[in-house]
Amino acid sequence: MIIWMVGFTILLALFLLYAIIPTVFIRRYGLGITKNVRKKGGVALTFDDGPNPEYTSSLLDLLNKYDVKASFFVVGSKVNKNPEIIKRMHEDGHVIGIHHFDHVSSWILSPFQLKKQLDMTEKAITECTKEKVFFYRPPWGHFNIFTPFIGKNYGVIMWSAIFGDWKVDNCRKDLLDRLRATSSEGEILLLHDCGETLGADKEAPLHMIESLEIYLRESKEKGTKFVTLRDI
Repeated sequence: MIIWMVGFTILLALFLLYAIIPTVFIRRYGLGITKNVRKKGGVALTFDDGPNPEYTSSLLDLLNKYDVKASFFVVGSKVNKNPEIIKRMHEDGHVIGIHHFDHVSSWILSPFQLKKQLDMTEKAITECTKEKVFFYRPPWGHFNIFTPFIGKNYGVIMWSAIFGDWKVDNCRKDLLDRLRATSSEGEILLLHDCGETLGADKEAPLHMIESLEIYLRESKEKGTKFVTLRDI
């Protein structure tokens, strides 16, 4: 029993040193990451977890309707399944970044596995866009101790506002009000165009898009400037 407890304590300490502490440290002190675009102003809309053949296409239609450019952090395995969406995303002028090849936390990835996730996703994107990938956002905002070194060739983008829009109830309850409450200057807003990840509701993007349309219409009427990560 004592040996088991000692072993568990060692494993827990190693996990804290490998995953939890680096994540807390990097996010708290903003080391090597971007959390807002205040120097450039405007609002940066970003979307994670896609592409989704149904919701991402509808979202692109909506963004085109209001002439808004956004930034998408895509899952490489989904890119390979939906290359036409990525090609359209690129042709429409949106920025495309890495969100791992599988939607898996960096907390459970070895350095080799993390590099492979980045390399495979960049390859999937560049095969569609024929352009280099410059940005990376780790799923759930999780880092490990090797992330700053393995991801050093990318701009690591976090967010200044997150809304829990992967849940239908949150979208229905207060997503629109929370979008309205965000500052018109310097914010990086995080939304999701796919509900197929762990803990998400499959139909949540449908309700997100409904609220987003109202927000975009009102924002355009107010003269809000929307920017992409390319602008920073």
